[in-house]
Amino acid sequence: MDLTLRCRAYPDEETASVAWEHIDILRQIRNQAIRHYYRSPHDDRPTEYDQHAKLPEWKRRWPVFKKPSAHAAQQAVSQIHKDHETQKGRRESGYKTGRLKWQGRGEFRSVSYNQPSRYDVDHNTGEDGWLRLRLEKIGWIQVRAHRAVPETDDVKRVVLKKERTGEWFVTFVVEADEPEKPDLSNLTADECVGIDLGILSYIHTSDDLAVGCLDLTDSYDRYARAQRSLDRKGHGSANWEKQRQKVARAKRHIKRKVLDFQHKLSTWLVTEYDFIAVEDLDVKPMLETSQSAKNKQDAAWSRFIRLLDYKAKLHGVHVISVEPRNTTKACNQCGVKTSKPLWVREHSCPACGHEEDRDLNAAKNVLDKALAESGVPFVRTTNTLHVGPGRSESTPVQTALPPFTDGGSGVCRHSHRVDAKRVVEAGSPDP
Repeated sequence: MDLTLRCRAYPDEETASVAWEHIDILRQIRNQAIRHYYRSPHDDRPTEYDQHAKLPEWKRRWPVFKKPSAHAAQQAVSQIHKDHETQKGRRESGYKTGRLKWQGRGEFRSVSYNQPSRYDVDHNTGEDGWLRLRLEKIGWIQVRAHRAVPETDDVKRVVLKKERTGEWFVTFVVEADEPEKPDLSNLTADECVGIDLGILSYIHTSDDLAVGCLDLTDSYDRYARAQRSLDRKGHGSANWEKQRQKVARAKRHIKRKVLDFQHKLSTWLVTEYDFIAVEDLDVKPMLETSQSAKNKQDAAWSRFIRLLDYKAKLHGVHVISVEPRNTTKACNQCGVKTSKPLWVREHSCPACGHEEDRDLNAAKNVLDKALAESGVPFVRTTNTLHVGPGRSESTPVQTALPPFTDGGSGVCRHSHRVDAKRVVEAGSPDP
């Protein structure tokens, strides 16, 4: 499987200027390829090979197209056809997709190479944690490597990107061995967990652990102030550009804060469990129809599931997505379905009298569904799995403060409830 290593890059002023010029020319090449594609007859669209063959002609017509690496130009054209394949897959899944968009200046921000002859990774810098990267027709770039980067021949692809904040990043795509997943027949109850994705709690597990959502109020206030200040600047002026970067940094701060939280939480889950059951949520209609769409968008559930699936492959863990229908309504003890509005946080079954937190009940139902679909040979009743005490005696992460209780009443609602801001990845230093 492919492993992605993203590192901060520090090109000098001259190299950065050349790289940005080449990226903008690649944007123009991409736009020309899109124009050529859509102006062709619908039943005779050009293939990726056809458009690669057109590049020499375009270079004769527009000599500026000769400046970037020919290989990088081919990669820019190839990306169009990869995007078409992605759109095709989404249409087959029922999504509506339009045409590929024309990209204006500053919207196309990267250059990529996938042949080792086009780049060179040099570890002989004399400094720990640093390496140099040479890109064809761009030059040498200093890179801070926070993780071990393999030699040139072992790197499958290199991408250089300039973020809207002005920062440069290099992404190395390398081959990684995918560990063998444990046999389902050998799993034990405490190696399995079900996860219910929520709003009041970011996740609630079948082991009765709730991790709270991040409080982004201050970060959004900072972003709003920066945006209002930008609106007062003359568009395109020097002060406007400076303020635009401040807005980009404020937005980046929010994105990184959420991403860091998701990385730590997903890493803990794949290192603690061998079988993880999650809901296969269709987030788009939820954002369109819900009054709590902002909270759901901040939760970034889709990305969290992608991270979980990606890391599960690296650690050899089973991640099973199940249909979320009725996981909240159904009683985990008897299976009777009871409708509950969002503000009702307790599950109370009118048939068997079972009572517990609604998210805990849903997490157990998610786990039950995944185990049933996977054929894991646990002793089950008609509608529920006898999981036993599980891992209720251990917390998934280190916490700088003790788990908090609910509402100051002195009564702890859950066996473990961890505030999101106190989540620290296991093994990392205390905040």
